[in-house]
Amino acid sequence: MASSDQGRVAIEEELNKLTVEQVRQVKEQVDGEVGLLQDSLNRIRTAAVRYEMASKALHNLSVHPAGKQMLVPLTASLYVPGTLDDAHKVLIDIGTGYYVEDCFGLSLNVIGGRV
Repeated sequence: MASSDQGRVAIEEELNKLTVEQVRQVKEQVDGEVGLLQDSLNRIRTAAVRYEMASKALHNLSVHPAGKQMLVPLTASLYVPGTLDDAHKVLIDIGTGYYVEDCFGLSLNVIGGRV
């Protein structure tokens, strides 16, 4: 506790030595860093939501019988009609446009590990 108080006092002394222009520059730098961190956090949250949605979709897929008619998403807003052939084999997006065919159980492990 004493070392943190000493560190705080040292920082205050250094800040008191800065000119107004230097303080503005430090503020702009800190604001920029906070903005970058906020953007990164938002991207992480978005990715986590997408993985949770993928996990739920896999769970829902497992309860449908073969031959079930459904809409297949090609993009976030484009769906095409399709027929479920085998719920035990799925394609996993591993990033940068690459997909891997995998069995259902391993796919859940992959998605669960990413969340």
